[in-house]
Amino acid sequence: MAHEPVRFVVTWHDTAAACDATLWQSGFPAPLEGRWWYEALEQSGLEDQFTFSYAQVHDADGRARALAPCFLMEVPLEMFVPPPLVPLLRPLGKLFPALLHQRTLFVGSPCADRGWIGMDPSLGEPEVEAVLLVLDQAARARSRALGAPMRVWKDLPHRFADVIGKLAPRLGLFRVVSFPATYVALPAGGVDAYLKAMKPSRRQKLKRRLRISHAAVAIDCSVVAAPDADQLAVLFGLFWQTYEHATTRFERLTPDFFRAMAALPMVRFIVLRETLERQPVAFMMVYIEGPILVNKFIGIDYQRPRDWMLYFRLWEAAVQAAIDFGLEGIESGQTGYNAKVAVGHTLIPLDNFCQHANPLLQAIYAWVGRRISWSSLDPELAALHDAESGRMGSRQAGSNQ
Repeated sequence: MAHEPVRFVVTWHDTAAACDATLWQSGFPAPLEGRWWYEALEQSGLEDQFTFSYAQVHDADGRARALAPCFLMEVPLEMFVPPPLVPLLRPLGKLFPALLHQRTLFVGSPCADRGWIGMDPSLGEPEVEAVLLVLDQAARARSRALGAPMRVWKDLPHRFADVIGKLAPRLGLFRVVSFPATYVALPAGGVDAYLKAMKPSRRQKLKRRLRISHAAVAIDCSVVAAPDADQLAVLFGLFWQTYEHATTRFERLTPDFFRAMAALPMVRFIVLRETLERQPVAFMMVYIEGPILVNKFIGIDYQRPRDWMLYFRLWEAAVQAAIDFGLEGIESGQTGYNAKVAVGHTLIPLDNFCQHANPLLQAIYAWVGRRISWSSLDPELAALHDAESGRMGSRQAGSNQ
């Protein structure tokens, strides 16, 4: 006798704390950003950029079975359209002003390394599909209620992208390639094993850069937990320099965010100081949950000489810290691809799935989406594609992380 399909309903919550605590723990296992991450975002004064909410899925017995963090954002055209297409679409903005500044409901997080839906581990494949269907229905209804004509499933890894991709025609969603995530495995054997695992040409370049840096400047490294207010102010200043140098920006972080992160027990700051002046010249904000060190944000003093090679000294310190903690690898998120690939990162595919409520704009955005690739998203990815003579595509297709 066939079993009746499980029926699910969705309730919305405005804070992470209002959601099921057990589901936060089981549905967002390390090294994923969990409840602590979303509570830090809520405390960080980001209301002018994002409005956070959480879609919690319950079964007919009232048990919480899945949880999807969401946020509302006004997205400018330049943020989601490849630069060559912007001049083509701007004239259409006179007819459709919303095209230039799109109010969008995202399923995902503005600053997590991937979009993730926390699932009860006991859910089977058919139930997972049913959960994603009811979540999309709820997101569609909430988008209408909030006056957000666009909804986006943001930065999905293959676990969810495969299911949503199968459902996309039924749901009216179109797929758009997203910025890839990045990951470096740290094989047993310490720094030597890490270097040996690199492509020889990249290993040689990294060693040369580090030799140049060590000859140019003496730097001390420390791994700091809970830096005080004065230290955080200096580190945020370095972060802001890096933010202003970035070619791709999504979130604009605040000193409040740094304070909230510094208070968390899993967060560390890897800080480089010039030995004589003792002033911080670079840092990496990381968290350690499970076997992975997750590199969230960096800051670099761009006024220092170029031959200090501060990014590569910072990476050297991060690798040593991860090894000292006995970790298996380092995740480094999206953007900054030239430097990340240079130190051995693998690119991990992620996908967005989108729908606009206006059929004409839906057709325009879908047309744009079909023309987006890694190369069109980011100049560094385009340069890497050219340098690799097409080998990046095979790596993209072969990754299962």
